[in-house]
Amino acid sequence: MKLNPGFLFASAAALAAPGPADLFAAPAAAAEARVAAWLKAWDRLGIHRTGTAGDEAGAAWLAREATAIAGPVTSESFQLERIDPIAAYVEIDGVKIEGEALLDGPATPPGGVRGLATDQTGAGPIAVLPLSPREVYRPEYARMRRDSAHRAHVIVTLGGAPGLALLNAESFRTPFGPPTVQISSIERDRVLAALARKVEFRVVVQTKRTPTQARNVVLTIPGRDRTHPPVVVMTPRSSWWQSTSERGGGLACWLETLRALQAKPPAGDVVFTANTGHELGHIGLDDFVARRPGWETRATWIHYGANIGAAGSKLMIMSAHDDLRALAVKHLTDSGQKPDLLAEKTVVPSGETKDIHKAGGRYLTLVGPPETSPLFHLPQDRWPHAVDVGAVTRVAEGMASAVVALTR
Repeated sequence: MKLNPGFLFASAAALAAPGPADLFAAPAAAAEARVAAWLKAWDRLGIHRTGTAGDEAGAAWLAREATAIAGPVTSESFQLERIDPIAAYVEIDGVKIEGEALLDGPATPPGGVRGLATDQTGAGPIAVLPLSPREVYRPEYARMRRDSAHRAHVIVTLGGAPGLALLNAESFRTPFGPPTVQISSIERDRVLAALARKVEFRVVVQTKRTPTQARNVVLTIPGRDRTHPPVVVMTPRSSWWQSTSERGGGLACWLETLRALQAKPPAGDVVFTANTGHELGHIGLDDFVARRPGWETRATWIHYGANIGAAGSKLMIMSAHDDLRALAVKHLTDSGQKPDLLAEKTVVPSGETKDIHKAGGRYLTLVGPPETSPLFHLPQDRWPHAVDVGAVTRVAEGMASAVVALTR
């Protein structure tokens, strides 16, 4: 049988040409590689505490990445007094258990506070409190600290894994309550045994205040019609540790959304802000809003919160607005990462959109609930084991598509 050479050529070309699956796979692989590179880079920058060298390194890195996508960014700096540790420990039987100060509480006298320890409800100079980082968002937590008759607290931090799972300083600018040291859950049995033996504890918390600056990374994609109400795309970028899964997923979503809007410009202005000050009561967001009076209700806020794509975590959508909830569900489902949880519309977010919710503003928050994220606020939250790169990529692509649709 004699074959037509043209047929052979056409058949070979057809075999070599990419099929539909290949056409979809190539962009997906590129997006995942991009996200992985961002997460690796973030992890290498060190600890991202507000106003520290690691915080500034994170700001500089993010500014470079955003500039490469959309052109020059701006920095919105503000003053703060960083609290630097001098000493933070509890001493039992002559052995010091090192910890960290609670940064919205006062210091002890230089010699510390001595005495017998008790639990929260007992009488005595020192209370031992096993607490999770999530406790700071419960009204009972602030009430307990404010009403405490103890002279010092020892918080045994309870994270999703053993270690020092630090609590946020929600009242950083207005400290209150007794001096408090936070210690690792690894020390829990030793501390509780000493409490039962009624031995003397000594709590020492000494810090110094260092005047410094911190900055938010901000840029605007200008809209075709500047009279449209603005959209704010926001993510926190500071934290207690490297916090690669806590913060990295939100940063990847932020950058991917920036890429999408640079390719498909919006109808109205879209302002991107990556804020410092998260672990200190959201002081970076406070500065951003203070520069833009009325935006709590004038703008629509897209908030990429904590633990997006953290290994083992669930994805939750929070919004009081049906259209924003439906938009997120549709685009995330289309990208292959359907949300696991849809919070009731009356639930007040615990993160940066808390005040937006209370003001009656329009917002959409994506978050991995801390109880589903085992390394939340722990130093073990590192690349690569803490992150599901595929999940981060799917959320980032789905939300980039959602924000493009929102801003048409």
